[in-house]
Amino acid sequence: MITLDGVTIRRGDVDVLRDISLTLYPGSVTAIVGRSGVGKTSLIGALNGLIRPRSGTISVSGIGSIGNDRELREHRRRTATIFQDHALIDRLSAIDNVLLGLADARHPLSPLPWPQAMQRRAAEALEELGLLHRATARTSQLSGGERQRVGVARALVRQPRLLLGDEPFSSVDPTLVSLLSERFRHAVLRTGLAVVIVLHQIETARAFADRIVGLADGGVAFDGTAAEFDTAAQSRIFTLLRLREN
Repeated sequence: MITLDGVTIRRGDVDVLRDISLTLYPGSVTAIVGRSGVGKTSLIGALNGLIRPRSGTISVSGIGSIGNDRELREHRRRTATIFQDHALIDRLSAIDNVLLGLADARHPLSPLPWPQAMQRRAAEALEELGLLHRATARTSQLSGGERQRVGVARALVRQPRLLLGDEPFSSVDPTLVSLLSERFRHAVLRTGLAVVIVLHQIETARAFADRIVGLADGGVAFDGTAAEFDTAAQSRIFTLLRLREN
C-alpha cells in the first residue's frame, strides 16, 4: 500500500499539485486522468522518486516514508516505470533492453554475460507480449508499437510491486492496447502488484482501470470506480481546469 499525505509538488516556480492525499492499494489498477499540464506526469515522478515533494509525505508498506535515501532506494528496487518516450537504448537489441530491467540485480561493472536465468526471464517477458521473434533486432529497427512493448517487457521482467506508466498506450493501435491491458491485468491478478497509469484515452481508462483519479486545478477532482466516472464526472474535471485558465 502506498499513501500520499498532503503532498505538494513544485515544477519551477509553480505548485502543479497541492495537498494531494491518496492511498493506492495492491492488486488494483488506478488510472490518472486530466488535461495536459495538470500534473499527471509529476505525480508519477513523485511516486517513483524522481521528483521530491515540496511538502507532505509518501509512505510505502514495509518501507515507511521514502523521504530518506535508504528507503527511497528500496522503494525504487520494488518499482518499475514505463515511460512515454520508451527510454530505450537504440543500439541494443530488444532483449538487451529488457535485461536492463534487471541491472540492479548484478554488479554494474561485471564483464560477464548475463546469467542464463536472467536471459530466460527476459525472453519470457518478450514472449508474453508477442515479441520474442524480434528479440535480437536492434531497438532502432523496431516500430513505435514494438518499442513500447519492449518498454513494457522491461518493466514487467522486474516483477515489481508497483508498476507506473506514463501514457504507455500512446504508440500502439487498439488491438495492442487490448493486449497490453490484458497483460497488465494478468500481472495484477498473478502477483498482486499495484498499477498506476496515466491515460489520455478516457474509454481505455474506464475499460481497464478499477479506479480513476481525475486531476484538475492542482488537486484531486474525482476519485472513484471506473463505473462512477460518467459524463458528469468527466465534465467536472475538465471544466475546473478551463475555469482556472480563464
